[in-house]
Amino acid sequence: MTPTEIILHEKSNILEIAFDDDARYQLPFEYLRVFSPSAEVRGHGPGQETLQFGKRKVLITEIEPVGNYAIKLIYDDGHDTGLYTWNYLYELGKYRDGMWHDYLTRLEAAGKSRDKTHSLARESYFRSK
Repeated sequence: MTPTEIILHEKSNILEIAFDDDARYQLPFEYLRVFSPSAEVRGHGPGQETLQFGKRKVLITEIEPVGNYAIKLIYDDGHDTGLYTWNYLYELGKYRDGMWHDYLTRLEAAGKSRDKTHSLARESYFRSK
């Protein structure tokens, strides 16, 4: 699969990508960030994944082309590793609903939130004053 169009919708925080088979996907920045193909997120093998949380408002600040096969996304939280190949972006679009559902289930099971939170130690300090 090869993209025919890539559009960064900054106001809606969506990366829109169209492919040569007429498939078109709208991928939220948060979704792309939590499913980053980087070793930091995916690990180096099965079972080494790191659950990403607090990424609801993450922004993509830059897109860098990588050869003719991928893009690198730069996020405002400092994350800038991982190459999003055309095939991986296609899979993210095609399986978005199921992947997102699984992510939300894992997030809930871990007691984590899509929103950024302060550290518990800091919250306890402010509550005790």
